Amino acid sequence: MAKKSTIPKGEDLARQMESDYHIPVLLKESVDALGIVPDGIYVDCTFGGGGHSRAILAKLGPAGKLVAFDQDAAAQNNLPDDPRIIFVPHNFRHLQRFLRLHRIENVDGVLADLGVSSHQFDEADRGFSIRFDADLDMRMDQRGTLKAADIIASYSEQELHKLFEQYGEVTNAKTLARTIVELRNKLPMRTISQFKAALQGVVKGNPNKYFAQVFQALRIAVNDELGALKEMLQQLPQVLKPGGRAAIITFHSLEDRLVKVFFKSGSFDIVDDHPFENRVVVTPMAVISKKPVVPTEQEMKKNPRARSAKLRVAERR
Repeated sequence: MAKKSTIPKGEDLARQMESDYHIPVLLKESVDALGIVPDGIYVDCTFGGGGHSRAILAKLGPAGKLVAFDQDAAAQNNLPDDPRIIFVPHNFRHLQRFLRLHRIENVDGVLADLGVSSHQFDEADRGFSIRFDADLDMRMDQRGTLKAADIIASYSEQELHKLFEQYGEVTNAKTLARTIVELRNKLPMRTISQFKAALQGVVKGNPNKYFAQVFQALRIAVNDELGALKEMLQQLPQVLKPGGRAAIITFHSLEDRLVKVFFKSGSFDIVDDHPFENRVVVTPMAVISKKPVVPTEQEMKKNPRARSAKLRVAERR
């Protein structure tokens, strides 16, 4: 169990935050993008190892406040001993509800790092990683009832095909889905090793890469990650003060597309520009980062899991 830590200061900040639990991605870029004011109220939607939260707290004064969300119970072990932080042990899709419960109507900034923490991948019994044998679980919130094994056992061939194609970009998603349906009543598929052994015949290319894509798709479905992201984004215009900023770090093309479209249009409907119409659409969010901010070569070398990270920033009008 991780020990509680005090707030790091000065040049020691980044070094102290790089724990075994999780290395914060695009740390300086995302926190700087919030334009933190010392007496402001900020939200870290994905507390995890607490790296981004500590960086925010280091910029806040005594009157500042940070609300940290995390649905994974293990994240609470990383809470700093700081009276300015309020921890909410729930999914960030309930952002506005819990802010109001804590008598907070508006905030100055919202940050979300949508990556799975290193800790979750490294905990064998959580079922996130292909490196270990465990039950096919993949629940970020252990209070949830749906596990990856349940999806394998109950989804139709069409549902599995769509899941693996869209969420995992699996090259032979249709064949994989058909094979699962054909074999799931003949072979056990409740554990990682059983699942991989049953499907060795359909693996395309590097087995580790192939199953990593399959597991990504299952994880996104188990935790309704895209649904939660959409709900959180839709609440930003209500919870952010005018001039308040949202900084969202994505790791998947579908996540990045949702953030990009919502920041640009205020909805998830893509409206093509018409050459003969001069329409002025006033959206609740003003895009700050025209192109996503990506990690430097140095950061990617130090933390390979940062390779696919993209940061997008928008400001409440």
